[in-house]
Amino acid sequence: MDTLVAGAEALGVALGAEQLAAFARYRDELLAWNARVNLTSIVAPAEVETRHFLDSLTCVAPLRARWGPALSVLPLRCIDVGSGGGFPGVPLRLALPRLRVTLLEATGKKVAFLEHLIATLGLGGVATIAERAETLAHAPAHRESYDAAFARALAPLPALLELTLPFLRVGGLLVAQRKGDLAGEVAAAAFACETLGGAAPRIEPVTVPPLDDGRALVVVEKAAPTPAAYPRRPGVPAKRPLGAR
Repeated sequence: MDTLVAGAEALGVALGAEQLAAFARYRDELLAWNARVNLTSIVAPAEVETRHFLDSLTCVAPLRARWGPALSVLPLRCIDVGSGGGFPGVPLRLALPRLRVTLLEATGKKVAFLEHLIATLGLGGVATIAERAETLAHAPAHRESYDAAFARALAPLPALLELTLPFLRVGGLLVAQRKGDLAGEVAAAAFACETLGGAAPRIEPVTVPPLDDGRALVVVEKAAPTPAAYPRRPGVPAKRPLGAR
């Protein structure tokens, strides 16, 4: 996994032999389960290494900028919203073992894979929840209680913000992996971000080869509590995004 090792090093993450073995097992389990559960369209092992694993690890950059060297020892509480096959939550936990990660996924078959993966890799500090974000974000144990939230290809940005920002404590950080017309997308999401308690979003380009192809991270710090009305009931954030005309 030379590309993964080199990319991780560029991000300030050194992967040891045990971590690389866990990534290899993760890849094998993902591809084996994918034959019966639709987890990914990426089936070439080398592509899994770059477009899933290394792509997930790009989320380390804003975390390191926010928490500095303490990132390797802080037990940050994180949530991966719409985790799917475990991205980016599981690769981040493999790279940074002190993270405490909740994998939120609404599809039962995908949750079954995630639970199998956690058991197979012996991952402590990782939990799965089979629920909609719109519902879980109103539960007292989860509302405004996470240090970081991640979302990868979850929804258009205004809806994504409504599905993620309610989980973050004030001072917490949202890292959303995006691609495309991000300046336009961020502008269209300005009303939603302010309404939900987010500071002005930052666009941070991904510069790690071979992912320096227009990918970027939209990073939002939680600046104020989210009003109790949000998120709205399941399905509404996507159908009627905040700020849409």
